Amino acid sequence: MPVDTEATLALLKRVPVFSNLSEQEFAFLMPRLVQRRFTAGEIIFSEGDPCSGLYIVQSGNVRIFKSSAGGREQVLAIDGPGSSIAELPVFDGGNYPASAQAVNDCNLFFFSRQDFHSLCLQHPQVTLKVLRVVGGRLRRLVGIIEELSFTTVRHRLIALLVRLAKSEGNKKGDSVTVVLPANNSELAAQIGTVRELVSRNLSRLQADGLIQIENRDLTIPSLKQLEAELENSTG
Repeated sequence: MPVDTEATLALLKRVPVFSNLSEQEFAFLMPRLVQRRFTAGEIIFSEGDPCSGLYIVQSGNVRIFKSSAGGREQVLAIDGPGSSIAELPVFDGGNYPASAQAVNDCNLFFFSRQDFHSLCLQHPQVTLKVLRVVGGRLRRLVGIIEELSFTTVRHRLIALLVRLAKSEGNKKGDSVTVVLPANNSELAAQIGTVRELVSRNLSRLQADGLIQIENRDLTIPSLKQLEAELENSTG
């Protein structure tokens, strides 16, 4: 697929690691990008694989997750266009600490570890940007640990529904409709539990009148009421 130079440059300027680079720095970066395409469900890299480079999401969404020996998954992030993936192992030379999978059909740019090191050596301010991005990811991971340690499944499920409503919901007054992931196992992976508990808590929320579900369309009659329930569901 031919690369649209102007569109690619605009995308790179949105990536926190590369934002505010000079024209000279972008001139170094652009010819070293390799475009890669992944189909929905395809693994981009697996936890423990040697890190060959970082990725930049051009289109689609990428799911970052950890897996247990028993096969359970914990979703750490779902990254969309303008996001960079795997900055830390590129920076410290370690293996990929988590797995990445295409949620839908994705176009990604790949930037090799060797080229990234060259960029950092020539332009040290990129290193500081990496530290800021990694610091932000660390804060999110601490938040995930706090949620898993100190809140109930009900609380985590409501918090996820509120986030989905605000980021992806179709709003009509205080009512919001969102499309749930294809199955409850994916919801479970995002909040650190199992499918059965997600199904049970969705049923309870529906019985309480806080949500309405038809197939995978979920309607929140009152987002304010659901947010108020969130405040009362810690424990």
